[in-house]
Amino acid sequence: MSNEKLISNNPSVRHDYFIEELVEAGLVLTGTEVKSIRTHAPNLKDSYVEVLFKKNGNYEAWITNVHIAPYSHGNIWNHEPLRKRKLLLHKHQIKQLFGCVTQKGMTVVATRMYFKKGIIKIELAIAKGKKRHDKRHALKQKSAEKEMNRAMKSAKRYFKE
Repeated sequence: MSNEKLISNNPSVRHDYFIEELVEAGLVLTGTEVKSIRTHAPNLKDSYVEVLFKKNGNYEAWITNVHIAPYSHGNIWNHEPLRKRKLLLHKHQIKQLFGCVTQKGMTVVATRMYFKKGIIKIELAIAKGKKRHDKRHALKQKSAEKEMNRAMKSAKRYFKE
């Protein structure tokens, strides 16, 4: 964790999904995309992963809806901001993602993007969508924990004096 530098995160993932597992993946990027990421934070809000089965029997994973702003000095070689980008994963990881999406009805979403030893990585979450009542329950639980922490702090102050 110490050799990682956070570029961007997606805080709404933990609110909208039950996260089952986290997977780290690399990205196939162009030069202007890397330069743009170094200057501007990309937007991961509505991003998700598509796993495709190809004719030759292989699987490919692509991330969609990651907005990387165009590079200011990119000229005619600039990239398209919302293009699909290929994910670099092991074959068994892609098969696992494909199985979770097709058989278990889960989705794969991006949680955060970061530099790891100078290389851009993206953290993916295999997740199941929350219903509205699940979100309400999570908010109630969060507020109850905050209230307990507040009470504990005030009790510590009271008994300290």
